[in-house]
Amino acid sequence: MKHVVVDPVTRIEGHLRVEVQVDEASGKVQNAVSSGTAWRGLELVMNGRDPRDAWAYIQRICGVCTTAHALGALRAVEDALGIKIPKNAHYIRNVMAAAQTVQDHVIHFYHLHALDWVSPLEALKADSQATANLQNAVLANYQLPFAMPGGISTEAYPKDFPQATPAYFDTIKKKIQAIVDSGQLGIFSAQWWDHPDYQLLPPEVHLLGVAHYLIMLDKQREIVIPHVIFGGKNPHPHYVVGGMPCAISMEDGNAPLNAARLAIVDRAINTTRALMREYYVPDVLAIGAIYVKKGYTDGGGLAKERVLGFGAYPQEPFTGTTDGGFFKDLLVRSNGVVENFAAGVAKAKFTAIEAEDLSNPKVFNESVTHSWYEYPEQADKNAALHPWDGVTKAKYTTPKEGTETAWKALDDEGKYSWLKTPKWRGKVCEVGPLARYIIIYTKAKQGLLPDPSWAEKMIIDQIETVSKVLGLAPEVWMPTMVGRTATRALEAQLDAEVSKFFFDKLLANIKSGDTKVANMEKWDPSTWPKKARGVGLYEAPRGALSHWCVIENGKITNYQAVVPTTWNACPKDDQAGHGAYEAAMMDTKVKIPDKPLEILKVVRSFDPCMACSTHLFNASGEKIKVVTTDPYMGTQTDD
Repeated sequence: MKHVVVDPVTRIEGHLRVEVQVDEASGKVQNAVSSGTAWRGLELVMNGRDPRDAWAYIQRICGVCTTAHALGALRAVEDALGIKIPKNAHYIRNVMAAAQTVQDHVIHFYHLHALDWVSPLEALKADSQATANLQNAVLANYQLPFAMPGGISTEAYPKDFPQATPAYFDTIKKKIQAIVDSGQLGIFSAQWWDHPDYQLLPPEVHLLGVAHYLIMLDKQREIVIPHVIFGGKNPHPHYVVGGMPCAISMEDGNAPLNAARLAIVDRAINTTRALMREYYVPDVLAIGAIYVKKGYTDGGGLAKERVLGFGAYPQEPFTGTTDGGFFKDLLVRSNGVVENFAAGVAKAKFTAIEAEDLSNPKVFNESVTHSWYEYPEQADKNAALHPWDGVTKAKYTTPKEGTETAWKALDDEGKYSWLKTPKWRGKVCEVGPLARYIIIYTKAKQGLLPDPSWAEKMIIDQIETVSKVLGLAPEVWMPTMVGRTATRALEAQLDAEVSKFFFDKLLANIKSGDTKVANMEKWDPSTWPKKARGVGLYEAPRGALSHWCVIENGKITNYQAVVPTTWNACPKDDQAGHGAYEAAMMDTKVKIPDKPLEILKVVRSFDPCMACSTHLFNASGEKIKVVTTDPYMGTQTDD
């Protein structure tokens, strides 16, 4: 048995350490530990703040999924104060949300995850003519021409179509060769390029992947142009409690929103739709098809057992969350939990998540048994608190082996992570695009989706089309490392269409004469109740997100954010078992323990955002310490 440590896990957002025990004879992972290695104290920074400012502070949790946290905070405060936002503001927020999800997924696959699949060194072996032929074949075989009904592009000439000429790929090869010859691989450094997994794909697939990696470095910025137009900037666009801060005028050329600026948004949305159709989905399916046909259907872990979602994209403004308004008109009704999907969709069990569940501490809570926190006056070490009653009090303990500053092995029987362990009805769950797709597909096949929306129909069609392409049933290919990556691409295609859907609704509403973007009726604190509490639900790129706030006498007195990576990367629970990262690692075989590429690949398939879980402040909000990790740190192994 070999103890393998990867610290830090690179090409993710934030700081993560994983440890696995590998049986060298079989390659099976016998035990796995996932540790968030810095403390998130941003909830403490929120205490005493004006709730109208909450979104601005809390979206600084992360530099990637900023809009996700801003919307979670806005919905929590608006729920607490009973604020219903205008139609235009609602549509604008949804356009921005969809744009951010698409960009997040694109960056994840091409710039954080792609180098787990393709190698620039293998790309140099490719034949340029064969690569051009492959590009055309990929578009012919793996393009999924799904779109919102009636959502025809207003762009006369699509400008984003993959190049497929030998001369083009010769140019890409020369660029790669120049990097390799320089001896400074730069963005292609710190990888086990001699790992056998890189031999699974033909050289031409590697060249195609690297070419699109470089293209998307430029194209991804165009996806979030709606953030700049509607929110003034990116990555931290502006919002306001009660709506949006961008006034609308079709006559004023200097107005934040006018015909010219809306045309810019329209162009960005249609560019995004083309990028999903021509690049992202075909690329992922081309690679994924090779993997699953060679037997790579592991890494599912907890996805086989239990997934959770809150539902996405209320179609019209809603009254609140705790009163059930959020759940009444969802475009994607993934609000629920599916258990036992791997046994087949007919045998899977669906349980809905409804408004009354949100305030029930037996339904949603967090434990800290294996987290570097403690709950006050805790009689039972396995106690769990509802987020409205949540406590963020640090209790760091030293590792099992090593020192406070030089860890050798974490104490997996004690405390070993700065993440808490969220639970639904006492059980851990996986969240994310895969979870959302499993939930919608299960509901549809069990007759639980009466009158499915166009988006839900698209999800079902995507899943069934990919199942035919792969020659595998959904319950086989979906709860795997490949399936987790593929459903992220499918969702990016869906959300590009969602952005168009809400943009069309915005235009129609403005044409009707409605230009209202904010409801200021309850802006003044004198209109607020003395004590209020609210929750904001949001399906972030990485999964189900909830923000919980308690307001007393006009100030926040408690704030808790239960983020997707907290669900997925959490430490184990003595009763509920391992979280999603740990379970997925334990469902993965490792060929070379000293080079555990498979472990990194399965962890990165979740698109970890540890920054959403790991911020460090003292009581005054001052920075305590800056820790610089070495991006070229190798794997530490101990027999």
